[in-house]
Amino acid sequence: MFEKIIQFDRELLVYLNNLGSTPFDYFWVLATHQKNWTPVFLIMLLVIFYKKGLKNTLIIVLFISLIVFAGDQMANLVKNTVQRLRPCNDLDIKNTIRILHNTPTFSYFSGHATNSMSTTLFVFLIMKRYYKYLFLIFLWPLIFAYSRIYVGVHFPLDILSGYLFGAFLGFTFYKIYGFVLEKYFPDFV
Repeated sequence: MFEKIIQFDRELLVYLNNLGSTPFDYFWVLATHQKNWTPVFLIMLLVIFYKKGLKNTLIIVLFISLIVFAGDQMANLVKNTVQRLRPCNDLDIKNTIRILHNTPTFSYFSGHATNSMSTTLFVFLIMKRYYKYLFLIFLWPLIFAYSRIYVGVHFPLDILSGYLFGAFLGFTFYKIYGFVLEKYFPDFV
């Protein structure tokens, strides 16, 4: 059963990765690097500041930092324990996919998917009452994580697992954030 899941994951990666084409490569290579999303992060920070004020924004930034730290540590722990090769290093499929990025680290599960989903869900849960179309911010983790498949460094199961753990992390930190606000900063609630 497990081998069938892994085989399906490989086949799905080959299919999705090969949907790519040269005219779109530049976009997906840009999309896969976190630093290129800095303008989006700054806009979100300004949106949060506008509705929440400086002190609450600083608390939110602190929580986001903790979320990213926890997500990175857990993803690295699991990657180094499971030691699944990345598609770009997997000799069984390496020659059948388009590789636009290469890295020697392990694949399962995706830290990019974890951190993008956890921070997006955390911000969404805090800010959803202020903006009707805030659900559109979930486009960011979708684009960001798909870029990892497109450039050949993650399998779909890596992304899905990262999303699931990220959702758990984002929701958990949202609950902790609510508890901290109620207990120590009741005027921010």
